[in-house]
Amino acid sequence: MKITKINTYHAGDGRRNNIFIEVETDEGITGTGEAYSIGPDKSVISMLEEMESWFVGQDPSRIEWLIRRAKNTMRFPLGQVGWSAISAIDIALWDIAGKVAGVPVYVLLGGKTRDKVRVYHAIYGDSPHRLAENAQQLIEEGYSAFKTSPVPSNWRELPWREVLHVADERMRTIRDAIGDSPDLAVDVHVAIRETSQALELAKVITPYKLMFIEEPARAEFIESSAELRKNFRVALATGENLYGIHRFTELLNADAVDIIQPDLLCCGGFLEAKKIAAIAEAHYVTVAPHNPLGLISTAAGVHHSASINNFAILEWHGDDKKRKSELINESWIPKEGYFELPTDPGIGMTLNHDAIKANPPIHWDRGFASYSDGSPGFL
Repeated sequence: MKITKINTYHAGDGRRNNIFIEVETDEGITGTGEAYSIGPDKSVISMLEEMESWFVGQDPSRIEWLIRRAKNTMRFPLGQVGWSAISAIDIALWDIAGKVAGVPVYVLLGGKTRDKVRVYHAIYGDSPHRLAENAQQLIEEGYSAFKTSPVPSNWRELPWREVLHVADERMRTIRDAIGDSPDLAVDVHVAIRETSQALELAKVITPYKLMFIEEPARAEFIESSAELRKNFRVALATGENLYGIHRFTELLNADAVDIIQPDLLCCGGFLEAKKIAAIAEAHYVTVAPHNPLGLISTAAGVHHSASINNFAILEWHGDDKKRKSELINESWIPKEGYFELPTDPGIGMTLNHDAIKANPPIHWDRGFASYSDGSPGFL
């Protein structure tokens, strides 16, 4: 079997864009993958188009060799664009391998280590009242783990003492709504500029029995993450912005994290994620994959989570209810807060080409957050 073509598709979902690929072979078996949509997205598409000739004519089963050769061809250390493109191709190659073998991808990755994959659902809302409403609705749908922002979207415009007060109110309102039993995590989104402020925020919200605090500092700021973890009284989670085993190893060797959060669409795909999980396991660290983009990303997360020993929980945003679900032919829905393991060969998902054509990409970037004095804020 030989690879004959890599097709790239760029589609909008009403909020942001999706970058899908299909790797075609001369035996009619096609593999589906997705790259992280960085915003600006076209950089990733250009990289995929540049890489295509490196894979055409090659045996798709030689995944380790093909991915290593591509990395070496680029010569310099990869950034997010390169890693996102590599990840999409890796996922598609494993999809082909599963279809050839007639088994789900997690079987090829070592077999299932669990019977189902637990998820946490995002809680949305700027006001404490809206957060409580959303949380109660999700409890009724069977979820038992949640994540939210501890601060409202306009927090940069508020005095810091007021931010802390609002954070306390938000977390208290959610706990009152869901009770003590469900797991609750928060995501700071690397937005806080000072370690001292991150520690102050953690002190305020830690009493609400948190599963973890996510990204109180950028993952590449390893010394800051290590300092925060040393002073936290709750697990520190980070890593969605890291790519490849070397960056994760630096983080783990510094004892700077309790839960790593690799994103399968940009950390290197299945193969690299498996290696990252093994290194984390050796450091007694668990894995909670980052998963904000949609159903292909979810499928990758489920297969990965099913095949590693140190899985903790998978991110989930209810994508079956969103417009982006139209871009995929299959629909996976958690039952009582868990995904059942798929049984179809490969990753178990295919692209809806009619819907992709009907949803052209929009201009999308991450925006320009700023503080009240006009200085740019982290995103």
